[in-house]
Amino acid sequence: MKQEIRLGIIGLGQRGWGLYTGVLQHLEHIRVTAVCDLYEDRMDRMVEAVKENRGYEPDRVADYHELLAREDVDTVMIAASWAMHTQMACDAMKAGKAVACEVGGAGSLDDCWQLIHTYEQTGTPIMMLENCCYGRNELMILNMVRQGLFGEVVHCRGGYCHDLRDEVGYGREIRHYRLDNYLHRNCENYPTHEIGPIANVLNINRGNRFVSLYSMASKACGLNEFLRREKGDEYDLTNAKFAQGDMVTTLIKCAGGETIQINLETTTPRAYSRQFEVHGTKATYLEDNQSVYLDTPENKAADFNWKAKWGNIEELREQYEHPIWKKYIEEGVYDGPAGHDGIDWLVLNAFFDCYAEGKPMPIDVYDMATWMAITPLSENSIATGNTVYFPDFTGGKWVTRKPLEL
Repeated sequence: MKQEIRLGIIGLGQRGWGLYTGVLQHLEHIRVTAVCDLYEDRMDRMVEAVKENRGYEPDRVADYHELLAREDVDTVMIAASWAMHTQMACDAMKAGKAVACEVGGAGSLDDCWQLIHTYEQTGTPIMMLENCCYGRNELMILNMVRQGLFGEVVHCRGGYCHDLRDEVGYGREIRHYRLDNYLHRNCENYPTHEIGPIANVLNINRGNRFVSLYSMASKACGLNEFLRREKGDEYDLTNAKFAQGDMVTTLIKCAGGETIQINLETTTPRAYSRQFEVHGTKATYLEDNQSVYLDTPENKAADFNWKAKWGNIEELREQYEHPIWKKYIEEGVYDGPAGHDGIDWLVLNAFFDCYAEGKPMPIDVYDMATWMAITPLSENSIATGNTVYFPDFTGGKWVTRKPLEL
């Protein structure tokens, strides 16, 4: 039996609730000792869920500083609003509590540097819960890249393409922080789902790094159209001037010569996609048609029939499935609704296992700061029309750091 880990949860809205019901309630070695949120009804709901599931009641704490001061909290999971992630994470590290922090863009580059300096001063473990790094296809492609099947990778693409008009447009009703962001900021506001798997493929901060970025944003009218249909012209936000462009395109250049394109599209009607693509000298992967095109004589011979190339990813599973997913499937670790097709389960277990075993976190503070920095850098680029340059949050250590072991 695994050693008990005492957890405090900060932020009990949609994400905090989902992580508990999808994963944490099934981890018997995790004891939720305290929960924290600004809203009483959210705390009541979580306390009742823990009581029903585990037979005990965690304490309610309205001020997260009180939670961090508790002796019966070893680790904290931060699932509060984006704007609070950095301060909460830094306060937790100073309190000696290992941090599992949910994703989101940074408010400023100073936020990113604050994370770096606090970690380097305290040495407290911190991990960003970027679950898409544990996606089944993302890990299989990473496995194939590392086996050399893609040759030299020259370009990657990703996106956060997710129709969030209900979530943002009804932000007041559901108390969601995204609404304020869309009203006041124009940037790549949610970069980590797409950039995390790409950073792993390109060994970012581990032999490679981002060096420059250029972003542009389209006009913002998708939410106005949505609110006009849903709430009518009399609703005050229907004719509001939203800052956030409906489509944001960001280009990144890497020290190794690779290029990256990422897209944000959340306020127009569309199907969900992370648009993950990897283009190499020997192979190409395209998420949107679930295909790996390998530079083989067989594919070249079939070139006249384009359908022969597409939709073949399932045919490659047996040979190239990543060990993490092989283990997950073979052991039947959790055969239920483990959150986002199992990736919530994998990312949280990675955090708790590394904490318990004293191992380095797989998505560490340097990754966290680098990926979050895309938000303020893109905001600057969009506002000025200029290319901007990436800070080196590793202080030069990227040259010798070893590739991430996933």
